Amino acid sequence: MSFTVFLGNLPTWVTADDIKQWLTAEGLVADAVKVIRNHETQESKGFAFVEAPTADEMQAIIRRFDRAPLEDRLLRANPAQPPKGKDAPRTPPAQQQQAVAAPNATRNIQPRPERRKRGGRDREHTPRSAFATELAKVL
Repeated sequence: MSFTVFLGNLPTWVTADDIKQWLTAEGLVADAVKVIRNHETQESKGFAFVEAPTADEMQAIIRRFDRAPLEDRLLRANPAQPPKGKDAPRTPPAQQQQAVAAPNATRNIQPRPERRKRGGRDREHTPRSAFATELAKVL
């Protein structure tokens, strides 16, 4: 299990070595410190991840650094959340299947008509009114 702390609201000048020195001065231990940087400019994005060896050490880091003042700002420290990428599921697979299957199983729901791009907007293939039908014939 990972014991990673999100450390945010950092000034851009803060480095991993600075954070390691702060931890050492407080008697806290971290396995690794990673300051997140902009890929193009290499400037800090203002947050870092600190990997603690144990859950107790993680909680001690959070208690020490959450809302700690640094240059007219308050640092934020809390347990890191798992990354949310394109491939990360938003709900567990079992719940996804239930959410998709349950509504169609209990009600007779017809699928929506296909949509296509036209003039920069989504439009349905089938017109919704008699006026729209006549307009579609002209166009």
